[in-house]
Amino acid sequence: MTDSHGRDWVEIAATVLLAIAAVATAWSSYQATRWNGEQAKTSGRVNKTRIEAAREADLANAQQQIDVATFMQWVDAYARGETELVNFYRARFRDEFKPAFNAWVATKPLQTAGAPPTPFALPEYRLAAEAEAARLDKNADALSAQVHRNIQRASNYVLGVVLFAVALFFAGMSTKLTSPVLRKTMLVVGYVIFLAAAVWIATSPVSVAV
Repeated sequence: MTDSHGRDWVEIAATVLLAIAAVATAWSSYQATRWNGEQAKTSGRVNKTRIEAAREADLANAQQQIDVATFMQWVDAYARGETELVNFYRARFRDEFKPAFNAWVATKPLQTAGAPPTPFALPEYRLAAEAEAARLDKNADALSAQVHRNIQRASNYVLGVVLFAVALFFAGMSTKLTSPVLRKTMLVVGYVIFLAAAVWIATSPVSVAV
């Protein structure tokens, strides 16, 4: 009677473990799939952001080349004393270049020792496209870090699937063995593995879509 009661208790406990471990396995599989999807979407955003950053960087380079070329023409005209050309080129400076040029002229570079060699050496020379490229690169770096986190989360849930499957194995084996001691041992091991995995998985972020 005692052996029968003990066996019934083991089978009930094993059935409970089989049920909850099966649900936990399904949940972990779903979460692993979700985080793999999040990783893929974030990777797409990284690529898009990198492309936008490269486009802004190219624009900044082109604008800087225009500023340099126009400034060199101005310097040549100024050196030759061609006032009309000097005014012509100065009127065609880009708006972003004008503050740096005016600040450079204010230093009286022909008279002041140690004056900045060109306007491009001054902090007043700032390109919006260059700043935007830096901002986009920073965003891309942050997104790349998010990709790595999502990969790690997916991997954690895959490991959770494995651990819950191990718990299922021990629970199933506990109902097949004839030795009461072995049945209880297998069941206890199964519960320990399940509880440890469940506590660990419970600390992982959750991704849900309806």
